[in-house]
Amino acid sequence: MALTAPRPTGAVAALLPGGRLHLQHGPIDIVAEAWGDPAALRGAYARAGARFATILAELVAELPALRSGTAPVHGPIARRMAAAVAPFRPAFLTPMAAVAGAVAEEILAALTGPGIRRAHANNGGDIALWLGPGESLTCALAASPMDRVTIRATDPVRGIATSGWRGRSFSLGIADAVTVVARTAAMADAAATMLANEVDLDHPGIRRRPAREVQCDSDLGDRLVTVAVPPLAPWDRAKALDSGLRAAEAFRAQGLIEGAALFLQGDGRTTGALMVEEGYASG
Repeated sequence: MALTAPRPTGAVAALLPGGRLHLQHGPIDIVAEAWGDPAALRGAYARAGARFATILAELVAELPALRSGTAPVHGPIARRMAAAVAPFRPAFLTPMAAVAGAVAEEILAALTGPGIRRAHANNGGDIALWLGPGESLTCALAASPMDRVTIRATDPVRGIATSGWRGRSFSLGIADAVTVVARTAAMADAAATMLANEVDLDHPGIRRRPAREVQCDSDLGDRLVTVAVPPLAPWDRAKALDSGLRAAEAFRAQGLIEGAALFLQGDGRTTGALMVEEGYASG
C-alpha cells in the first residue's frame, strides 16, 4: 500500500448498511465491525473513528524511516510494523511490508472494550480480529481462491493477510495469492509478503521491472517486481509452489505463522491451519 500526504478533506468515517464501519483516508480503506450491546457499539465506533483520523499523518511523518528499513521508528503503528518484519531478517523486508496489518490492529484495539463480544478490522484484505470467550468469526478473503476462513476464540490466530503479484502491493514472486494466518495481523501481512516472494522460478516468459520504474517512491527501489506471468506448465507451477511451501513450513516451525495457502494458476499448496483435505497438494 503506497502512502501519500493526507488530502485536505481528511479522514472519513461512515456507517454502512448492516452496521459496519467504513474508514477511508488517502490509500487506507478499512471496513470494521464489532458485536455487542448498542451503547458499547456506539463507543467502539466513536473510538475507532477518532483514532483513525490521525493514522495517515502519523505514518507519513515516519515514511522515510519506514521505507529504509534501517532507521529507528517511534510511533505505535510504526513500531508494530518494524517488530513484525524483524523475525524475517536478514532477508530484505522493510516495515512497509506490514503496514496494512499493523493499521488494522490499531483500529481493532480502538474497537475492543467492555460490552464488545467480538470485532474485526479489514484493511483491504488484511484482517485483525478479536474474539471473546466462545466467539468465532468467518472472514471473507480478498484476492484469494479461498472463499473464507473461520477463526474461533480457542485458536491462536488473530490475523489474516493475503499477498501476491496481482495484489495492490508489489511482489518479487509469481503467486496469484498467498493467504497467511498468524497470531497478529502485522505478522500475517509480513509473512504473506515473504511467502509470495518465495513462490517463484526462473522462466523466460515472466516479465519483471524495477519497482522504482512502476512506482517512483517504492521501498523496493531497483528490485525487480513481477508485472506479467504467462500460462505455466504443470511442472513449472509445481516447482514454484513447492518453493513457497518449503518457506511456509519453515516459518510455521519457527512459530511465525499458524498456516498458509499458496495459489498459482489453479494449483495450490496448503499447510498448518489452512491445510485442506482435498483439491490442492498439501504440506
